[in-house]
Amino acid sequence: MVLLDVAVFLLSSIGLVITGAILVRSILRIAQFLRLNEFVVSFLILAIATSLPELLVGIQSALAGNPALSLGNVIGSNIADLALVGGIVVLLARKVRIKEQLLKRDMWMMAVIGTIPLLLMLMGNGLSRIDGVILLLLYAGYLTWLYFERRDHSKLEDGVKRWEVVISMLLLVASGIGLYYASRGVVSSGTALAIALDFPNILIGLIFVAIGTSLPELVLGTRAALIKHPQIAIGDIVGAVIVNSLLVLGVTSIITPITTNLVLFFTSAVFLLFLLVLFATMASKGRGLSWEEGIVLILYYVLFLVVELNVKQFFVP
Repeated sequence: MVLLDVAVFLLSSIGLVITGAILVRSILRIAQFLRLNEFVVSFLILAIATSLPELLVGIQSALAGNPALSLGNVIGSNIADLALVGGIVVLLARKVRIKEQLLKRDMWMMAVIGTIPLLLMLMGNGLSRIDGVILLLLYAGYLTWLYFERRDHSKLEDGVKRWEVVISMLLLVASGIGLYYASRGVVSSGTALAIALDFPNILIGLIFVAIGTSLPELVLGTRAALIKHPQIAIGDIVGAVIVNSLLVLGVTSIITPITTNLVLFFTSAVFLLFLLVLFATMASKGRGLSWEEGIVLILYYVLFLVVELNVKQFFVP
């Protein structure tokens, strides 16, 4: 039975990656045809689209009465995006220099926003529905602020034919349905594995589900680094952390308030807090991110995995 759950989990994770990639590409084609503003595409449509796996996993886990899986997924995904994906991107690019002052400021905005749900968890021993409303209001406020900061962005160039738009719309619907069922498979099999292996749900989310839902960022980041545009990947990572921290946890906790094992939460929260400050500091400095720092980030992720597995073994009954 465990092998069947593992197979469903792996196939569902692959399904998340494939359907997520198709959905994002379809949205971009439609946005290009409609000549939408770059801000609308980059910071509204694309940011939410790339985080749909986390969002749907959060909704499915909340409806299944297992919101701790979503909490672990968000914290684990943020750590995986910053340390694993960020480290690989920097390593492949050899060096990433953040030139835009706005993007440097976004780094520290990300660090602050990523800290907010962790503080709410510690203050209330979980995330209530009121906390969820607060997170969603903060997300709306962040988007409003971002819009007025960058409303002068140019429009996308139109190079898409009508028949391509029709195909993109069909793919959009199909990939959305596929993403829904893939997320259901991840949640159901992940919960079953947690029970079978006597793992806390938050640990399943922190490691296994998080890696699965972070694969789209890894694929995008790797491609961006190989074509000499690593800043695209860094921008995507920053956006993913913000969407996960505010939108995903906000929606999840409104559906079902989040409570979890405080020992595992505390250790993973400490790892995330330190990583947020570390990444923002390294990325915003004048000389940018070097390949040596990429190795540091990857090793940091390995340390996180080792510590979380051992915390479960020694401190969680």
